[in-house]
Amino acid sequence: MMNDPVGDMLTRIRNAHMRGKNKVSTPASNLRASVLDVLEREGYIRGYTRTDYDNGKADLEIELKYYEGAPVIREITRISKPGRRVYSSVKSLPTVANGLGIAILSTPKGVMADHDAREQNVGGEVLCQIF
Repeated sequence: MMNDPVGDMLTRIRNAHMRGKNKVSTPASNLRASVLDVLEREGYIRGYTRTDYDNGKADLEIELKYYEGAPVIREITRISKPGRRVYSSVKSLPTVANGLGIAILSTPKGVMADHDAREQNVGGEVLCQIF
């Protein structure tokens, strides 16, 4: 049993970057796919594919992105954890690396980056920060 699926996915991405891998796989879920959609839209990963198996389980294969041999994602940290949930209003949304990074939020309007949440004037749970 896994207590923190999003944290597990972020750790898999971090570990694959440290080893210089091009792809990494993780069990599939809707929340993980939503976070990966934001990462792809913001240009931190090349993309991902979903593979469904006969036993009802599915995997997400994530294509990592590198620029001149260095990973595009320099730092990826989980903010809201199962033991301590972190919520933020639209006025107190975190700024990551003076605006160079993003925070990914789970809002009533879906999973989105912090700048999209400011545009839509909505707050929510701060899932992670990427720089």
